[in-house]
Formats: sequence, C-alpha cells, structure tokens
Amino acid sequence: MNAHLANAALRHDPADDAAIRVAALRTLAVEAKGLGELQRAMEGPLGEAFIRAVETIYAAAGRLIVTGMGKSGHVGNKITATLASTGTPCFFLHPAEASHGDLGMVTSGDVILALSWSGETAELRDIIHYSRRHRVPLIAMTSGAQSALGKAADIPLILPKVEEACPHGLAPTTSTTLQLVLGDAIAMALLERRGFTPAHFHQFHPGGKLGAQLLTVGDLMKRAPDLPLVREDMDMGAVIVAMTGHSLGCAIVVDEVGGLAGIITDGDLRRHMAPDILSRKAGTLMTRDPHTTVPEMLASAALQEMNERKISVLVALEGNRPVGALHMHALLQAGVA
Repeated sequence: MNAHLANAALRHDPADDAAIRVAALRTLAVEAKGLGELQRAMEGPLGEAFIRAVETIYAAAGRLIVTGMGKSGHVGNKITATLASTGTPCFFLHPAEASHGDLGMVTSGDVILALSWSGETAELRDIIHYSRRHRVPLIAMTSGAQSALGKAADIPLILPKVEEACPHGLAPTTSTTLQLVLGDAIAMALLERRGFTPAHFHQFHPGGKLGAQLLTVGDLMKRAPDLPLVREDMDMGAVIVAMTGHSLGCAIVVDEVGGLAGIITDGDLRRHMAPDILSRKAGTLMTRDPHTTVPEMLASAALQEMNERKISVLVALEGNRPVGALHMHALLQAGVA
C-alpha cells in the first residue's frame, strides 16, 4: 500500500461511508422518479410520437443515422450499438465530422435520430439544415419542444423536464438516463416489429458467451455418417461395436423405414449385463420413446432439458427420422454449459 492510500486509510471516518451510501440512494431515487415521469409521458403525446418514430424507422429504405454531441453523443453511440445488434441498420454520425464531409454518408432513404437535451446544440445545425434541404426524415429526442431541434424535427420526441441527480443540477444524469431508456424502447419496439428472433440475434452475436448460448442443436450435433445407427433386430455384439466406434455413448435404434425406435445407452448396457447379452437383440434392450429434440432448438434450451432429465445425449429428429445427436460434451466444448 502506497503512502497516500495508507494515510487515507488512517483518516477513514465511518461517517463518510454513510454519506457515500446516501449519495448513491439519492441518485437512484431521483433517476427512478425521472423514469416514472417518462413512463407517464409515454401514455400521452410522447407515446403517439414514439409510434410514428418507430414506424418511420421501420419503413426506411436506408439506415438509421444517430447523432448527438457530448453526453448525448455517448448515449447515441450506445443506442446505435443496441439498434445495430437487434436488426436495425444503423450508424453514429458525429456532428463535428458531419460538418467536415461526413454528411456525404447520409442518403435520401435514411432517417436521422438527433439527441440533444436542450435542443439548442450548435454542432447539430448543419445536420438539421441538411435533413431539411434533402428531405431526410428527422426524429428529435429532446426536452426542448420550442428549441431549434424540436421545431425543425418531423417527429419530435419531447422528453419530460426532470431533476438531474447531480446535487448542483449541472452534470447530465437523469436526462441521459431518460435518453438511454427511450433509445432502448425504440430498439425493442423495432425488434418486435421486425419479428427478430434468437436465431437472427445469433447472426450479429457469434462470439463470446452470448454467441455460445445462441447456438442451435443443429450447430453442435453429430450428423450421419457419424451416428451409431442400428436396427432393432441387430445382435447386441454388433450394437456394442457400433457404440464404441463413435463418441456418443449410445446407439440409436431405427425401424425398418429409418424411423426412431429407441436408444441404447451405456447405462442400459450396465443394467442388462448378463452372460447372454451379446446374443440378445437391440430391440429387447432399447429404451423406447427416448427424449428427442430438433435441430432448430437453441443449444441452451437443450442443455436445460438434459440437466432436468439427467441425460447426456439428445437425438435430433426431422419428422421421425434421426438426423443428429447432441452430447453434453459438445455443449461443454462450445461454452454453452
């Protein structure tokens, strides 16, 4: 511990802890109150404007362009990331860069979402003028209904004027929270409007733990010819050879037309172990109506089912025909488990 930290520790006053907690609770209370006011505003004119904004973005032939300066710009960047990852083509345009050539990125099929709490951000002036000149729909997220941005916008999303959590009323806190939450609301409304599914989500989140959770059974299952398929009338000696030639710890029993008849697992072999086991037929040992899945099921959902049923493999079917088998090991290796 360096001298500064040591001296600070010696001077530590328990009253400071109480003051820190009070500051945190006060911040949470003020921002929660602001969110309550936003929710009430959504039940009135803001809600009507919100619907028009979502429909305008949804119908756009081009992309949604989000812009803002300062703290609003930071919030805009996060909104952009959320929208892009949930199916809305979107990018962030810095107002200063826009005035130095980047307005060329904006096309007639785009929609602009501009964030400014006051609505008087000078750096937005060129973007506003450009949108008016080229008839690019402009959505404003602001608390200034009579501001330059609020009056210029085709669809003004007027946020309620709320108390900042900053005790001096200066640092943007509650205001940026409202912007962020309204941006999330836009993204989620568009997600539902587009019918965006977990399968779509996986296309934009292939990496990391989230990507692993969005894998499907079809992504991880073993397929033919790597499936230990056996017939009901096959001797168990041949069945055991088929089982040991694969790494699933089971044999999938099919009927004469290739439909699923049952499954024989390592556990079944142990339970039926007897001197005559090698001469018995697969149909006499198999477990009928085993638990199955489909290739489209999320791997995370398959894992939950396997844990609940205390099994280590699921047979994947198309109709009644086995097309794959998912083992717990594959889930572990992919990072799903």
